[in-house]
Amino acid sequence: MKQIDLNGITNLQPVCGTHEWYWSMDYTGGDLYEAQELFQKGDINSSHLYIIHYPDGKVYDILSIEGHYFGVPVYDNGALAILEVDFIKKVIEISQIQYECNQLINIVKIAEISLCSVKDCYNLRLHTSPLMLTRQSNDNDFEIIWPEQINFSIGNRESFRFREENKLYFSVWHEYPEYKEEVVVRMLYDGSILETLSGDIYIMPNGEKWNLK
Repeated sequence: MKQIDLNGITNLQPVCGTHEWYWSMDYTGGDLYEAQELFQKGDINSSHLYIIHYPDGKVYDILSIEGHYFGVPVYDNGALAILEVDFIKKVIEISQIQYECNQLINIVKIAEISLCSVKDCYNLRLHTSPLMLTRQSNDNDFEIIWPEQINFSIGNRESFRFREENKLYFSVWHEYPEYKEEVVVRMLYDGSILETLSGDIYIMPNGEKWNLK
């Protein structure tokens, strides 16, 4: 049995889009809205992120400092990307993890965004592809914050899944007259609905999309 030392953290999640990288985090599990509340209350002063390579189990400790909290990492275009918010300096940071032969060699910051540019950190997270920072509010507003600035309204049961060129894919569920799931495909720039697919879309470890229906 392989022994993986994560300093007592016992959750392990796959990085979406790859079969060889996993992540683990204490306290918030990547929820930056919860992290914002913890910081404001003074309960926890930072979060801790581990990146784990499969199958060798090599653990990389992504160090954080006071006031820094991590979001959920993603895999895009052959690279790992991490989201971090510094609540002291009030900035959002997006970085790429560079590695060779499964060895982490460097972390490069690719974007820094003012925290004041978002209402709050509710559903603030990275998505693909291309790599982008999004936010989905509890009043049905969807935003792309970086690298573009786009905002439009969506349905109250829609959740953003991924982007393909100028199309955005959202999952939605209905209760009446009977429970069903659908995928709503919207135009990037104005949110207009292009088509609706039955079922749901599952993103495989290699990034391939499967329409389950």
